[in-house]
Amino acid sequence: MSVAAGSLKGRTILMSGGSRGIGLAIALRAARDGANVVLLAKTDQPDPRLPGTVHTAVAEIEAAGGRAVAVVGDVRKEESVTAAVDRAVTEFGGIDIVLNNASAIDLSPIGKMSPKRYDLMLDINARGTFLLTSAALPHLYESENPHVLTLSPPLNLDPGWFAAHAPYTVSKYAMTMLTVGLAGQRHPRPVAANCLWPRTTIATAAVQNIVGGDAAMAVSRRPEIMADAAHALLVRPAAEVTGQCCIDEDVLRAVGVTDFAPYRYGTAREADLKIDLFLPGGQHG
Repeated sequence: MSVAAGSLKGRTILMSGGSRGIGLAIALRAARDGANVVLLAKTDQPDPRLPGTVHTAVAEIEAAGGRAVAVVGDVRKEESVTAAVDRAVTEFGGIDIVLNNASAIDLSPIGKMSPKRYDLMLDINARGTFLLTSAALPHLYESENPHVLTLSPPLNLDPGWFAAHAPYTVSKYAMTMLTVGLAGQRHPRPVAANCLWPRTTIATAAVQNIVGGDAAMAVSRRPEIMADAAHALLVRPAAEVTGQCCIDEDVLRAVGVTDFAPYRYGTAREADLKIDLFLPGGQHG
C-alpha cells in the first residue's frame, strides 16, 4: 500500500542481504516507485532451509518495476563491500540510500554460545553495518537526499534483555550505536541516519526457524509493515529526521495509517500479537 507522499523513483539503494524477508519487502516497495536496488548477499544458490536467493530477489524487484543488481559476497569482508559500492556507482551512477539489513540471530545466553557463533553474529551485525556505511558514505555525500537506515532496535537497558541473550543484544545494540553515532557526526551535507524496528514480531524465516515456529508466526505481522515504514522514512528530506530509533507502527501512524489489520500474518487479534524483542511488553525469553 502507498502510505506516504514522495517517491523513490530513480533513487539507488545499497542493501546488505535482501534475498528474503524484511529486506526483500523493502526492496519491492521501493521497486514499485521505480528505484534501483543493489543487493549484497551470500545466497547465490538455493538453501533448503531458506526461501529465495539474491538472484530470485533481483528478478522479483525487476518484476515489481525497479532495476536491480545482485552482488554475491559477504558483508563481513571489506572486498565484498567495496565491490558492491563500486557496482552501485558503475550501474546507477551513485548511492542515495544505505540499508543495513543483513543480520544474524542466536538467542543463546553466555555459556551456551560458541565463540565461533559469537564472532559470526558480531561480524555480520556490527562489522557489516560499519563496513557498508563507511564505504558508501563518500557517495552519499553526492546524493540530493542521502539516507542510512539500519534495522536495529532502540537502546533499552532493561537488564532482562542482557540476561536472556546478551550476545545478540550486544550485536543489535552495536548496529544502533553506529547509526546514531553517524547521525551525530559532522557532514558536508545533511545525511539522515536512523534505525527502524518492528513493534511486533515479523513473519520471517528467522521467526519461523529460531524464535518460535508456527506459533510465533501466527502472532506476527507481515514484512510489508516494515517496508511501508521504511518507505515513509526514506522519502523524507534528510535534514528532517536523523538519529532516531523508529518503530514501524509509530512511523505509519504519523503518516495517517490507522488500520493495521491488513498487516497481520495470521488470524490472531491485534491485541494478541507478540511484541518484539527490546520493546516494553516484549518477552525476555
